[in-house]
Amino acid sequence: MSRFIYSFLVLFAVSFPVMTTSAWASSKMKVETVVITTSSGRHSFMAEIADTPAHRNRGLMFRKTLPMDQGMLFDNGEDKEMYMWMRNTVISLDMIFIAKDGTVVKVAKNTEPFSEAIISSGAPVRGVFEAAAGTADRIKLKPGDRVEHPIFR
Repeated sequence: MSRFIYSFLVLFAVSFPVMTTSAWASSKMKVETVVITTSSGRHSFMAEIADTPAHRNRGLMFRKTLPMDQGMLFDNGEDKEMYMWMRNTVISLDMIFIAKDGTVVKVAKNTEPFSEAIISSGAPVRGVFEAAAGTADRIKLKPGDRVEHPIFR
């Protein structure tokens, strides 16, 4: 094999790493905009939409990073009390529990990685938005604030 072809192949392999299992799984999810309005303004996030049982079960498990402008929106498909945990979740998260009309019901800040403690919505909700730990404080999020996405009417 010529040096040129060998150099090209090495460069190609370095430039385009093999996709990990967790990245592959998440690549099958829809990605949509979620907007959260707080006293500090409107904040947009790119959110993976966990709207199937398989996606909801996996969630953000095994992820090593989560950019501050991204997250995952879990869609229940109906209003019910939700129970979350951090099993196999490497990074700390803020969990935002959201009613069917888009009102923030509860915020669980800085959740503990790998914990199997149950984090409950405490009331019926349509969904949960998970963001990097510190997001709620950064955008001054509190119960009563609003989340915009088509699942909330």
